[in-house]
Amino acid sequence: MANERLRAALLERGASVAGLAGAIAVDPKTVERWITKDRTPYRKHRYAVASFLEMDESYLWPEALTPQQVAAASESEIVTVYPHRWAVPRDTWGRLFTQAEREIGVLVYSGIFIAQDTGIMRTFTEKAKAGIPVRILLGDPDALEVAQGGADGGVGEGMAAQARMALTLYRPLQQVEGIEIRLHHTVLYNSIYRGDDQLLVNTHIYGKFATDAPVMHLRKVLGGDMVSTYMESFENVWAGATPVQS
Repeated sequence: MANERLRAALLERGASVAGLAGAIAVDPKTVERWITKDRTPYRKHRYAVASFLEMDESYLWPEALTPQQVAAASESEIVTVYPHRWAVPRDTWGRLFTQAEREIGVLVYSGIFIAQDTGIMRTFTEKAKAGIPVRILLGDPDALEVAQGGADGGVGEGMAAQARMALTLYRPLQQVEGIEIRLHHTVLYNSIYRGDDQLLVNTHIYGKFATDAPVMHLRKVLGGDMVSTYMESFENVWAGATPVQS
């Protein structure tokens, strides 16, 4: 059987067999065998291919990595863990977004603390004007899930009120080309803040405010799948969310 994932990845990146072979210093016929005969490369070559294609090694060759290898790589994705969101240094939030060169993403119910940070809001505008897409997902104030999130988090109807306030605070960004805001109605187990391949993931805990819950600082590592899992979650919410009308 052919490795259709590898074939599709090459097409998606606009790369040829010869181009990949030259980039990782192997014979083009070897690359052909990886594709047409689904041969599994040595680990160093898998890593090189994944780096070249900017894709997960575990996606291209899901059977090649042992659970222990995936677990070890995923553990390496953890930069640090903060016991509370309020314990995350302000500079860490700033660097997450200012260092982004490809994409910025925010998935929250309200994220008011971000909207009230004029420095971060200015960064969103500057990044968007520089051609870096900024995607913001806010909770729909009228969604039952948002109301339940407020009840679970101990703020009751305050969550819906915060979501409405957030929509007002974020609305000026809609005038900036490259920034898109959508409303979601999902059960939010984590808030996700993304700058390229780095994430700050704020867990949600029953009976606790989000600011009191832990935050994981994650950085994508080839072979690991924690960051990919959270990114996939973000994309799933984005796909089902409703664009905010100007």
